[in-house]
Amino acid sequence: MGNRGRSDRIPSAGSRRKQSGGRRAQQPAAPGQQEDVRGADSAPEYAGRAAARRAQSGGRGRAANRRGKRRPRSKLALLVWALAGVLLVGGVGLGWLYFTLDGNLKSIDVDSALGGSRPADVDNGSLDILVLGSDSRQGDENQKYGEDVGNARSDTAMIVHVHKGSEKASVVSIPRDTLVHRPECQGRTELKPAADRQMFNTAFEVGGPICAIKTAEQLSGIRMDHYLEVDFSGFKKLVDTLGGVPITTNKAINDPKSHLNLPAGTHQLNGEQSLGLVRTRKSVGDSSDLGRIQLQQAFVKALMDQVKDIGIFSNPKKLFDLADTATGTLTTDSGLSSVTSLIGFANSLTGIEPKNLNMITLPIDYDEKDPDRVVPLKEQSDLLWLSLKADKPIPPSVIEDSAGEKVDAGKVVKGN
Repeated sequence: MGNRGRSDRIPSAGSRRKQSGGRRAQQPAAPGQQEDVRGADSAPEYAGRAAARRAQSGGRGRAANRRGKRRPRSKLALLVWALAGVLLVGGVGLGWLYFTLDGNLKSIDVDSALGGSRPADVDNGSLDILVLGSDSRQGDENQKYGEDVGNARSDTAMIVHVHKGSEKASVVSIPRDTLVHRPECQGRTELKPAADRQMFNTAFEVGGPICAIKTAEQLSGIRMDHYLEVDFSGFKKLVDTLGGVPITTNKAINDPKSHLNLPAGTHQLNGEQSLGLVRTRKSVGDSSDLGRIQLQQAFVKALMDQVKDIGIFSNPKKLFDLADTATGTLTTDSGLSSVTSLIGFANSLTGIEPKNLNMITLPIDYDEKDPDRVVPLKEQSDLLWLSLKADKPIPPSVIEDSAGEKVDAGKVVKGN
């Protein structure tokens, strides 16, 4: 799916952000896509173009340049550093560690694959990332969750919008059973025609990460600046390397489908149990994907707290183990395919605290023809995407009538 070579990487894209001041020429909207309506209000240059930032700051990053004052690392930034596998490089700066971790990364060249068939890249200081959890059964570790049928699907999908100034973020979870228009995609052996009423997660099955990105962009009308993907085994390894994640269940969870059996109470979840939790749906809420999304959102916040609380910056071995595990299990876009670009990406998120992280589910309703599927609520979804395009907060009215808000699975679990 990705490649491990670095010959085709694009270092300058490692921290691409929608900027103000000096707009790039906008591309016309592709058929079926809305024109991007984001504003072009003046804003400082994104701290992100990695090469420019390093040249100006001696490699210290944006926060270090503010009159010598170092901002505390936020929990979200720590989480991204963990997932990106770059913690140790910033801590000790040893060249051999850089090349070890750099060689771990897998990447895909999104720009070359999609060309001009994308929403306009409008500059307003924001950043959008598509984050996928793949349900691939390839490899010994993943096959225990089902038979390897050749193609994986996206088990978890989130669009993360980092607002201008990098102090707030909005996260939109897309239910995997959401019926959408899937655009034309290149499959393994042939070009797959566009199709309506396709489950969102089948885009990954049809055409891998490129088709998933293309579908997400067509759904939202927003150009994805970056892509991050991790599979079952990679997720487990990350949690185990962290030493587990503490959570409290307000009632017992026993879900044979996800292999999770937890009594009510406080638990230190290992990787296998954590994977079971974020895959659980039959025993919580309405037994749909909507309840599972709420569990995933609760787990993400608990994971953020754990990354900060375990003191990994004071433990060199823990740092390297975490960085080595993360970089070996992630697939990224080519703009994040080096440790240097990941450092720049993580540095840009140092100001985001959990209280400024707004997580919602795409506003949806159950499909009239198939109640096991959901469809986006048009008016609310349009308002959601237009708000993020304009880099505005998500209005509360977006989720008021959504079926995703009528499920109470999120009350079952909380972090400690």
